[in-house]
Amino acid sequence: MAEQTNSEEKQFSIQKIYTKDISFETPASPSIFTEKWEPTVDFNLGTNVESMDNNLYEVSLTVTVTVKTADKTAYLVEVCQAGIFTLNGFNEQETGPMVGSFCPNILFPYAREVVSDLVAKGGFPQLLLAPVNFDALYSQHLQQAQQQAPGSDTVN
Repeated sequence: MAEQTNSEEKQFSIQKIYTKDISFETPASPSIFTEKWEPTVDFNLGTNVESMDNNLYEVSLTVTVTVKTADKTAYLVEVCQAGIFTLNGFNEQETGPMVGSFCPNILFPYAREVVSDLVAKGGFPQLLLAPVNFDALYSQHLQQAQQQAPGSDTVN
């Protein structure tokens, strides 16, 4: 006789991936193009999760890159790449890593491509963002949240 289980099978699917917001600024143009190109890059990431109806989640990944040369901002690019994902059969402990790490991992290559295209179309040398370890970032976020929680004076 076949064994029956009442547990729901886990299902993950991508409903849509889209660019939610884009910003590109070159405040020092056109003079920046005549200066020696010795850039410094400041790179920031942010994620946001919105629970929708019927096990749907919108996960958005915001990538902000500011590039300066000497004391001038050459360009600033910000891209918010988002996706709508279905998560069925995941408990609360499993949903966190899915929307906090797995989904941003899916979105990052899209955001990286948009950033690269915007920078090139802005007349600057190609910018290729390095891969990001979202698993490590998510773990770090959990540790920080645990340390800031009330009554977390001890570390296990």
